[in-house]
Amino acid sequence: MMPRTIFLARLLGLFFLLTGIAMLIRRDTMVATVMALLRDEPLLFALGMSALAVGLAMVLMHNVWSGGVLPVVVTLLGWTFVIRGALLLALPPGVAAQLVGALRFDELYYGYAGITLVLGAYMTWAGFRRPHK
Repeated sequence: MMPRTIFLARLLGLFFLLTGIAMLIRRDTMVATVMALLRDEPLLFALGMSALAVGLAMVLMHNVWSGGVLPVVVTLLGWTFVIRGALLLALPPGVAAQLVGALRFDELYYGYAGITLVLGAYMTWAGFRRPHK
């Protein structure tokens, strides 16, 4: 396993694990934050730039489509950040809000929190069970 894969699995795993826990504990705050963000065009644009930069960095240093589940999951997350960042930069805020509405974020909130938590738990477990060289 590549040291980059292990590092990114640990980093992203802990990030998603802690975010998932926060989502479960602070539902009202998280929903209010997302809804407020969708109304703040400059902040949404800055978030898009940040997501695009993080995603491009991940893809440029870790575009691995073989070697097991963990490297592929890390690569897919990198591409997800690239796509999300590009969409946030390109879409008008109203369209972004419609997209969140179509995803029924408020109604399916605990499902999204669960996915975040499970993804974080898997990546944290997979990243820390391997020695880092």
